[in-house]
Amino acid sequence: MRAILEAATTHVQRSVVTIGIIATLIGCSAIPTCPPGQAQPAKLRYEAAKWSQLPGWDKDELKDAWPALLQSCSAIGVRTEWSSACAAARSALIATSGDARTFFETYFEPYAVIEQSGSHRRDAGLITAYYEPLLRGAREASAQFAVPLYAPPPDLLTVELDSMYPELKGKRVRGRLQGHTVVPYFSRAELAADPSLHGNEIVWVADALDAFLLEVQGSGRVQLPTGETIRVRYADENGQPYHSIGRYLVDRGELPLAAADLAGIRQWAAEHPDRLQELLDANPSVVFFRADALTNPEEGPKGALGVPLTPGRSIAVDRAFLPLGAPMFLATLQPGSTTPLEHLVLAQDTGGAIRGPVRADLFWGTGSAAAEQAGRMRESGRLWLLWPKDAPPPAH
Repeated sequence: MRAILEAATTHVQRSVVTIGIIATLIGCSAIPTCPPGQAQPAKLRYEAAKWSQLPGWDKDELKDAWPALLQSCSAIGVRTEWSSACAAARSALIATSGDARTFFETYFEPYAVIEQSGSHRRDAGLITAYYEPLLRGAREASAQFAVPLYAPPPDLLTVELDSMYPELKGKRVRGRLQGHTVVPYFSRAELAADPSLHGNEIVWVADALDAFLLEVQGSGRVQLPTGETIRVRYADENGQPYHSIGRYLVDRGELPLAAADLAGIRQWAAEHPDRLQELLDANPSVVFFRADALTNPEEGPKGALGVPLTPGRSIAVDRAFLPLGAPMFLATLQPGSTTPLEHLVLAQDTGGAIRGPVRADLFWGTGSAAAEQAGRMRESGRLWLLWPKDAPPPAH
């Protein structure tokens, strides 16, 4: 579903998008959990822990996360390491959070997620949040709805690198054929020159900045003039690197860092409508969508695991380090506060800016209230992997 507040001068690469909105827009931070520019490659280490070491484990309303666990089991329950725990979950009678706590302590072991870079050990990292936006749009272009959202173009090539190099598991590149040569796919600024896109529009929306933010989030809802609401979700991307538009404005002296949040960027765009395309083109990455019927308005969008996301209980992680589908325990703070946020969550999504072992993006929900909370979340936090007792921790 997704850049983040990495080091202040670091741009991020994007492969699957679902990411924290403010972090994405600014693209940098003074938060000390961000690694320095030329740090050694991060390595993951799991450290066996006790349940009593998970802050707030005995207070969390674990039953609220139970539906999300069952969603994960629907996707991964057939795997050997998950079969026993998921079978037990499906047959368990969970009436209270105490029941859920007993279940997890019976079938799982907690492991602290540690990032090791050379001799440096880090057990805390950046926690951001994302949400599902709601836009207005139409099936046909008009003066009111003139900004297209595209399905993946037919000339877009995707190469899974692990098919040739197993050590590059989860890595892929995208491009297009130029004669007999594979070249990078069109950037955002070049996209209008791509003849394959014409006729590939799935819906037209009213505002170019809102369409861009929809790409950042990776999925959303579009309300049509007929009253119908459809869901659009990430289908693919052009493979170009993600560059922060907030960082673009800061680097050029257009905005101070403190004002480079969503509200500040919206205000700048309103004051400089003739430069909006310049701003958006500063990010060469483009996301392509697919449209689905919104059969259940109460259900969240599907993440990279292929199951609906649960507000406050689904997170995006870096699948190069952490296993999709697994329950995890998150200890951080409520957005912009000193109030603890200590929750059982499920790793059900990924994000192109979600990079490294101790890094998560919390799905906050749908609509304006979720957008406000997600936009304020930029906290340091810790993660524990909960892994089935009868299986060794996952290889990494």
